[in-house]
Formats: sequence, structure tokens, C-alpha cells
Amino acid sequence: MYTVDSLFDLNQTEHAALFEGCRYPWEVLRKLGEYCRSRGQYAQQHRALGTVHIGDQVQIGEGTVLEPGVAIMGPAIIGKNCVLRHNAYLRENCVIGDNCTVGNSCEVKNSLFFNQASVPHFNYVGDCVLGFHAHLGAGAALSNLKLDGANVWVEGDSGVPLDTGLRKFGALLGDYTDIGCNAVLNPGSVIGRHSVVYPNLSWRGFLPANMIAKHKARPDVVIRRPRTV
Repeated sequence: MYTVDSLFDLNQTEHAALFEGCRYPWEVLRKLGEYCRSRGQYAQQHRALGTVHIGDQVQIGEGTVLEPGVAIMGPAIIGKNCVLRHNAYLRENCVIGDNCTVGNSCEVKNSLFFNQASVPHFNYVGDCVLGFHAHLGAGAALSNLKLDGANVWVEGDSGVPLDTGLRKFGALLGDYTDIGCNAVLNPGSVIGRHSVVYPNLSWRGFLPANMIAKHKARPDVVIRRPRTV
């Protein structure tokens, strides 16, 4: 259930070579830094609409637009025709595909975005892989560090917990996944293709493909009584 092919269409990224030799998809997270640093030439073909900060070892594709306040610390690879909106903050080791959106006040670090992935409003994405057309609603956060700071474990195929070997690991979002507004995915979450996590949900673990995770509880509605002065 954690195979690369079950989650991602490798034809939808120019960086499929990252997955070579990976038994589990999260192993790619260890490779992002060296991959970014090995590019050699760092052509920057973007259009900036105001003052931006671009650090060392940053490659930006043709047609990409950077709005005012964008900070790309590097190393990073950003594809073609992307939009990085006002105050987007890309920390180290970001590999962003073509036609992606990193929105207002979003923070991304050590993550891989397949083509057309979108994190458009107030999102945190740390140590994650977002598949083709994966989307986060406003305020959704992909948490990457356990409260005790220990390695992140996932549920194995036989139900036996599996140590990922990673102290920081956020989430794997399969192709066409949709995460609702203000949802939180806890460290080590894996969301299958075409699945949906409803708004305001705190999710942990594996959600198979073509599923919806939502709240069972209904809101408590009471009569509004007059207030006295």
C-alpha cells in the first residue's frame, strides 16, 4: 500500500529519477538536498512582480511568476509556469513541478511537488511528497515532527508498525487528493489517490484510494435566548 506506483504517476514529474532505488516513497525525502545541489547550472527564467529574495543554488523555470515578498532560500528547483504568491516562503530542498501554486504566506521545506500540485493559502508543508493535482484547502497543515521528537512510524502491510527511519516526515498525498480547509495531517500520514480529507479534521495514518475521511459528530444547535442588559 506504500508503493510509489500506487500513489504517484511518475510521468507527471521531471524528477522521476529521485525514486530510483526507493523501496518506500518517503525515502525520496533523503535525496532532495543532494538532488537540488547537483544541478550544476541554476538558470532563473522567472518574472518577479516586486521585491523577492532568491538564495544560492535556485533554478526557476520559464513562465514562473514571483509575487512581492517571495523568499526562496535554496537549494531549490522550481518548474515552469508556476505561481509563487505574496510572502510564499520556500526553505531548503524544495523540488516544485510545473504549473504548481505556492500561495500567500505558505511555508514549504524539503518537499517534492508533482506537476499541478497546489498549496494556495496559509499552508505548511514540511517533508512531504504531493502528487499530481494534489490540493490543500486554506489553512491546511502537514505536520512533520512528532511531539516527542522520535522517528515517524507508519502502519505496515501486516499491521506491524514500520519505522520510516525519518525523524521528520510529513505526508504523502497521492495524485488528485484534496485536503480540506484547516485540516491537519499528523506526521507519517499517507493519503491514497483521489481521496478527500474533510475540513477541520485531524488525520493520522493511511487513507486508501477513493475514500473520504470526515467527522461523524454533528454540530450542537440550540435555541438562541434573549440577552438581558
